[in-house]
Amino acid sequence: MIPTEDASARKKEIEEKLKQEQETLSFIRENLEKSDQLTKGMVSILSSFESRLMQLENSIIPVHKQTENLQRLQENVDKTLSCMDHVISYYHVAKDTDRIIREGPTGRLAEYLSCIAKIQKAVEYFQDNNPDSPELNTVKARFEKGKELLEAEFRNLLTRYSKPVPPILILDALTVDDELEVQEEVMLEHLPEAVLQDIICISGWLVEYGRNQDFMNVYFQIRSNQLDRSIKGLKDHFRKNSASSGVLYSPAVQTKRKDTPTKKAPKRPVYISDHDPRVKHHSDALNEKHGAASGKDDVLDIEIDSYIHCISAFVKLAQSEYALLTEIIPEHHQKKTFDSLIQEALDNLMLEGDNIVSAARRAIMRHDYSAVLTIFPILKHLKNSKSDFDSTLQGTAASTKNKLPTLITSMESIGAKALEEFADSIKNDPDKEYNMPKDGTVHELTSNAILFLQQLLDFHETAGAMLASQVLGDTYNIPLDPRETSSSASSYSSEFSKRLLSTYICKVLGNLQLNLLSKSKVYEDSALSAIFLHNNYNYILKSLEKSDLIALVKVTQKKAEVSYRELIEQQIQMYQRSWFRVTEHLTDRNMPVIQPYNKLKDKERQVIKDKFKGFNDGLEELCKTQKGWAIPDKEQRDFIRQAQKRVVSEGYRAFLHRCANIQFTKNPEKYHKYRPEQVEDMIERLFDTSA
Repeated sequence: MIPTEDASARKKEIEEKLKQEQETLSFIRENLEKSDQLTKGMVSILSSFESRLMQLENSIIPVHKQTENLQRLQENVDKTLSCMDHVISYYHVAKDTDRIIREGPTGRLAEYLSCIAKIQKAVEYFQDNNPDSPELNTVKARFEKGKELLEAEFRNLLTRYSKPVPPILILDALTVDDELEVQEEVMLEHLPEAVLQDIICISGWLVEYGRNQDFMNVYFQIRSNQLDRSIKGLKDHFRKNSASSGVLYSPAVQTKRKDTPTKKAPKRPVYISDHDPRVKHHSDALNEKHGAASGKDDVLDIEIDSYIHCISAFVKLAQSEYALLTEIIPEHHQKKTFDSLIQEALDNLMLEGDNIVSAARRAIMRHDYSAVLTIFPILKHLKNSKSDFDSTLQGTAASTKNKLPTLITSMESIGAKALEEFADSIKNDPDKEYNMPKDGTVHELTSNAILFLQQLLDFHETAGAMLASQVLGDTYNIPLDPRETSSSASSYSSEFSKRLLSTYICKVLGNLQLNLLSKSKVYEDSALSAIFLHNNYNYILKSLEKSDLIALVKVTQKKAEVSYRELIEQQIQMYQRSWFRVTEHLTDRNMPVIQPYNKLKDKERQVIKDKFKGFNDGLEELCKTQKGWAIPDKEQRDFIRQAQKRVVSEGYRAFLHRCANIQFTKNPEKYHKYRPEQVEDMIERLFDTSA
C-alpha cells in the first residue's frame, strides 16, 4: 500500500499541473480569438483596396489609350513632315549642286563625290516614284555631267603626274652593288601618294556607280606612253653617255654574289620628278660606280649594250606598272589592261630585236661573221631574263607571252646559221697568192678564226645551246643521250651543249688546218711554206693555251695539244731541210783522200774549192732570203736559230779542221770567207726583218 502522505503529495502535484495546463489552454484560446479578429480585419481592408484599384483602373485606362493615340498621331505627323522635306530636297538637288558640279572635282574630290551621291539618289527617287517628271531628266543630265567631269579629272591627274622614269632611277633599280651585304631595293613611285589616292577613289566610283570602263582605256594609253618613253629615254641617255664618256653597263653581268644574304632588302621609295638633280650629273655618278670601260667605242657595241639595258628596264618597269595598276584597276580587268599597257613598249623592243637579227642576217650574206657575234650577249641576256619575263607576263594573252620566245628562237636560228657558215668559210677560203704573207707569218684567216672562237668562248653556254637548239647533233655525228635531251630542243643539257660546242670548235680548227695546208702550197719555197705552217700552228696552239679554248677542245679531243706540237715539230724539220744544200758541202762526200806530204791534184783541189764556194754561196743566199722571213714567237724563233746554229757551226768547224793543213789554193781567204763565229752571227740574224 502507498503511504497516505505520498498519495496526498502526488495528488497535489497532479492538480497543480492540471491547473497549469488549463491556464495554457485558456491563453491559446484567447490568442486564437484575437487572430480571428485580425484576420477578419485584414480581409476587410484587402476587399476595400481591391475595390478601390478597380475603380482606379476603370478611370486611368481610357486616359492612357487616348494619350497613346495622340502620341502615335504626333509621330505620324513628324514622319510625314520629314518625308515631305526629303522629297522636296530631291527637287532642289540640281540647284544645290549646280555650282560644285560646274566647277569640277579638282581640289575637292570628297565634296564633289558627296554632291554626285545626292544627285544619284535623286535619280533613283524619280525613277521609282515619278519616272515621267521633268526633274528626272534634269538630275540625269546633271549626273552624266558629273560623271564626265570625273572621267576628265581621272585623265587630267594621270596625264599631269605621269612622267617618264629618269634613266638614273632605272639604272639604280637595275644595279646590284656587290659591296652591299643587304641589297637596297629601289621602289619606283610613279604618282604622288595624294594623287594616287584620288585616282583610286575616282576609279572605284566609276566602277561602282559610273558603269563605265572607258577610264581603263584612258589609263593604259597614258601609262603605256610613259612606259615607252621611259625606255626610249634610257636608250637615248645610254647612247649619249656611252658616246661621250665611254661608260657602259652590263646588267647581264651584274649579279648578286652567292654569299649575299637572302634577307629582303629595305625598300627605298623614289618619286619620279622632272627636277631630280641626279639626272643632270648622271655621267659622273656612273663613272664613280662602274668605271669607264675601254675598247667599246664602236656604235654597234653601244647599240647592243643599250638594247640589253632596255630589256632589263622593261621587266623592271613592267613589274612596277603592274603593281600600280592593281591599286587602280578592278581585279577582273587587271590582266587585260596590263596586256594592253605593255604592248607598245614590248613591240618596240621586239622590233628592235628583229632588226638586230636582220642586220646579223645581212652580215652573214656579206660573210662578215664577226658582226654576228653581237647577238650572243643579247641572246644570253634574253635567256637569263626569260623567267622574269614569263613571271611578269603571267596572265597576258598567248600572243604577248610568245613574243620573247619567238625572238629567242629567231636569234638562235640565225646564230646557228652563222656558226655553220663560218666553219664552211674557213674551209673554203680561197688560196689567193696576193693575200699570202710574204714573210710567212700568221695568216689573217688564222687570226680571224681564233679571234672568233675566243669571242665565242665568252658565250660558250649560249653558243652551245644555240647549236643544240638547231639539233645539229646529226651534223657532228654526236649521239643524243635521252638523259641529255627532252621533248624540246632548247632543253638540251649543258653537258651535251658543251660537247657540241667542243666538236664545232674542233671542226673549225680542222677546216683551218686543211685550208692552211692548201695555202702553204702557194709558196714556191718549201722552207717558207714550212715557216708559214709553223707560225700558224704555233699561233693556234698558243692562243688555245692562253684561253679556256683548250679546255673546251679537250672535251672531245684529249690530245689536241700533242697533235699541234707534233705538227709544229714536223714543220721545223721541213724547214731545217732547206739547210741541206749548205751543210751538204761540209760532209766527206767527194772529199779527196789526203796523204801526208802528198801534193794534191788539180781535181782534188777543185773539189775542196767547190765545197767552200758551195757553202759560202748557199749560206749567203739562205741568210739573205730568210732574213726577210718572220717567226713572231720569240721562244720559237730562238729555238730554231739555236738548233740551226748548232748544226751548221759544228759541221763548219769540223770541215775547217779537216782542211786546216791542206794547201788547196794560193788565196785561202778567197774561199775561207767566214769564221765560225761569223756564221753563227749570220744565222742569229735570221727572221729579223728589222736587220
